[in-house]
Amino acid sequence: MVSLVAGLVAFVGDGKSVQVVIDGESRTVQTFADTVDDVLKAADVTVTANDEVVPALASAVDDGTAIQVHKAAPVDIRLNGAETVVHTTTDTVGELVDELGVASDSDVSAPPATRLVTLSSTLTISTPKAVTLAVDGKNRRIETKVNTVKDLLAEAKITLGKEDRVSVPVNSSLVTGMGLKITRVETDKKVTKTEVIDFGTRTEETDELLVGEREVVQAGVAGERTLVFSVTLVDGKETGRKQVSDKVTRQAVEEVVAVGTREEEPEPEPEEEETAKAAAAGAEEEKETPEPAPEAVAAGGGAWDALAQCESGGNWSINSGNGYYGGLQFSESSWLGAGGGKYAPLPHQATRAEQIATAEVLKQNGGWGHWPSCSAKLGLR
Repeated sequence: MVSLVAGLVAFVGDGKSVQVVIDGESRTVQTFADTVDDVLKAADVTVTANDEVVPALASAVDDGTAIQVHKAAPVDIRLNGAETVVHTTTDTVGELVDELGVASDSDVSAPPATRLVTLSSTLTISTPKAVTLAVDGKNRRIETKVNTVKDLLAEAKITLGKEDRVSVPVNSSLVTGMGLKITRVETDKKVTKTEVIDFGTRTEETDELLVGEREVVQAGVAGERTLVFSVTLVDGKETGRKQVSDKVTRQAVEEVVAVGTREEEPEPEPEEEETAKAAAAGAEEEKETPEPAPEAVAAGGGAWDALAQCESGGNWSINSGNGYYGGLQFSESSWLGAGGGKYAPLPHQATRAEQIATAEVLKQNGGWGHWPSCSAKLGLR
């Protein structure tokens, strides 16, 4: 009996009274455990790696030891756009930010003194980032707290064209040290080019000139061709082009050259020399007679007025739109060939008198046949 009592006393003497405080709530545990971990297991207290336990789980316990357990609470966080859950034993937003080790000048959606248990939504944290942006021929170093490439472009007021290219997807997350390049692309840019069309030359034989003599009776006029190209530009440099149209915008006018066929007459006999001189003197006298002014020719232009009435209704300023102009309906080539270009580029831009004077020149080579229908109606031929 004495031995049994002594053993019971010894057993009771080895028991310990330990205080366990869990998130501020305290209770006393009677235990024979030797470590904090054993005490908590005996008291049915489960802890995780995120919980804070003081003393440490492996620490020995004595009678009267106090064990503090601070359970970690989950907090929803959006860090630089990425959703995550953090288990923490801190009490305030400021303490959590310090625990996470983010930069002190980060943008946080709640004040530092806010208690975590009062948060009703995800805590958003955006840290500062340094990125390099190459655009429009310039490299820019940008400090920003936005989280995506798209937000960075909006912050930098950079507008993307529908065909521009970005080196990474615009919804990518930003990280410090990231380098971005924007390539400007423009397709279907219209470029116009003008080319000259050389005029041709046609020769006509005439017995009014000696063999070997040549005379331009109609000046040639170069034409014009307009080409339109669709061009692709990458960062302002042409990388390709495709022709989309080719239009002749001005027809070339053929040059007409008279080539002489008349043989030179033999020297006159002595007795004929005086006659030849007289004829030459008469020709010289006729040559010196000044050519009448257009107004003088037009003054007696009754036949021409009648012809104009038939050809154009008497409208000396008409542009018929069919390649014929003026009261006498000259073509551009016949007008220029008869010397009308000295008055105006086109017949309808010249006066009535100038048109009649040019018609007189034209009539000398071909007669009234230049106006076959109306001259026949009027009985002029």
